[in-house]
Amino acid sequence: MLAQLHIAGSAFELGLRLGEFGRESVNAKLRPLPLWQYLASQADTDKAQQMQTLVRERFARYWQEIEGLAAGLELPVNEVFMWNCRGDYAALPSVDGCTTVFGQTPQGTLIAHNEDGLPQLRGDCAIVHARPDEGAAFVSFIYPGSIAGHTFAVNEFGVVATVNNLRPTTIPAGLPRMILGRASLEARSIDEAIAAVAATPRAGAFHHTFGQAGLARIVSAEATSTVTALMEVHQTRGHANHIVHDGLDSVGQLITGSSESRQYRVDKLLADAEGELDASLALRILRDEHDAVLPIYRCAPDDSDDENTLATAVFTLTATTVEWRVYTRHDTARPDAEGVVFVSR
Repeated sequence: MLAQLHIAGSAFELGLRLGEFGRESVNAKLRPLPLWQYLASQADTDKAQQMQTLVRERFARYWQEIEGLAAGLELPVNEVFMWNCRGDYAALPSVDGCTTVFGQTPQGTLIAHNEDGLPQLRGDCAIVHARPDEGAAFVSFIYPGSIAGHTFAVNEFGVVATVNNLRPTTIPAGLPRMILGRASLEARSIDEAIAAVAATPRAGAFHHTFGQAGLARIVSAEATSTVTALMEVHQTRGHANHIVHDGLDSVGQLITGSSESRQYRVDKLLADAEGELDASLALRILRDEHDAVLPIYRCAPDDSDDENTLATAVFTLTATTVEWRVYTRHDTARPDAEGVVFVSR
């Protein structure tokens, strides 16, 4: 079962509680990683200092969350900040892959998402129910050692956000992608969420799926340092974790075998599906293991991207509610966590 954290208070207190939750896992499983050690070694470089200055000046509350996170982890704040910039350096394994399926159903908008991360973090993640003193309340999947906003979440305004890793080959100094993902959780609308992730100057790239209760609208956004490409979704689609939108042909990227295979398989399953999209079909797709080497649902200890599916989330957005369910196992219909966000419109 996923741990569920309920946190209310200041930005620092939110980070502090997340740090206290993740302290043991971070010190035992993440800090020894070559990736962590490399990022920590870059903390005093010009690029890292530029990114830190941008966050402190433009997102002071999120910097306070980072400071609280470091205090809870009992680690230097510069080191913790760099871990939260792990997708802002080209050619590094940023270890958060993911697959998303989205479209309209008879019940409302559906957004379903596989959260793929480091295999050793299975059982070390949580669902946080956050009510900050400032900013929107939200519910989000969180990793130990990380702020919210780069996985899957829903906020008090009924805005649902899911995030997939993108791997551009060139990443300039700019606002860290995880900070901009955190900013999207404040959005009162889909358009505000888009504006948050499209902010410049931007460092790393993400794919975002946004929907909102009360609207039959889904937007697929690929946000990079040069441009944010938007797709208004009018038919059921899926997204693995590489750039596929028109308008981004000039952005160099790394497409792993897993990402390419998952995108192909999702597209095929959707094309071959009988009947309309529903939660059952979305789960079947996200749990697919047809390709024994490069499946959609990943649980191999020797996965080629060093990622496993740690949770699967299904959001159903109606006129006034967002119903959400999270599963951490492949072979069960019973969710490990669930809830309803009511929205007054």
